[in-house]
Amino acid sequence: MNDIVIIRGAGDIATGVAHRLHRSGFKVLLLEIEKPTVIRRTVSFAQAVFDGQVVVEDVKAIKVNKIEDIHKCWEEENIPIIIDEKLDILNNIKADVLVDGILAKENLGTSKDLAPITIGLGPGFEAGIDVDVVIETNRGHYLGYLIFEGTAEPNTGIPGLISGYGKERVVKSPADGVIRHVSKIGELVKKQDVIAYVDDVPVRATLDGVLRGLIMEGLEVYKGLKIADIDPRGIIEHCYSISEKARAIGGSVLEAILYFKKKNSK
Repeated sequence: MNDIVIIRGAGDIATGVAHRLHRSGFKVLLLEIEKPTVIRRTVSFAQAVFDGQVVVEDVKAIKVNKIEDIHKCWEEENIPIIIDEKLDILNNIKADVLVDGILAKENLGTSKDLAPITIGLGPGFEAGIDVDVVIETNRGHYLGYLIFEGTAEPNTGIPGLISGYGKERVVKSPADGVIRHVSKIGELVKKQDVIAYVDDVPVRATLDGVLRGLIMEGLEVYKGLKIADIDPRGIIEHCYSISEKARAIGGSVLEAILYFKKKNSK
């Protein structure tokens, strides 16, 4: 299969999508910003922006700067990731499918005319207007649902429940400043433990569990920004594998692509 899928964003959800499409035979290209603020860095291909390359569940993503390096990655069965916030790559590489996986809760420049098949993840897109199809990203009965008319559920600002916890799972920055780690992803923490500092202000755990996500050390953050994620289930292995949510959405994107390919072939 030689279809090229360009995915905007490389956080944990976009990584779940990229991982499934790559293993299904598509040529996947990821686009990121210079300093991604992803939380679940151990399962996000975006970490390659900082480290040069990263492996998630036996699939490697490599940061590239040139067009020829993108093709080399594909030849070596890896996923290239390039810094490109404005979709400039479309001037050199034609996408068969464009997936907006930024999850910004708003449309940051994706439109139907950019590729034969366009897919938007979550709120911020209207199916049939902005993109061909919208994928529901809200946890619950409709997670992964393909929406061909209308929009996904609006952003509630409250994470889906895990073991009865929702908003408590999210740790937000208490101040503006530069983040410095105390704990590492994969560590078990107790409520009120200091897990990081923003300048001199301590960042405390909001509940007991495993630190599943923590924003990259050294980044400038602002008060109220999501900077960490605690999983009350406390299963350390979950920190290093694609979540059920990302896996479900990845399956839905694959379904959407095959649906449109079948439809367009007729």
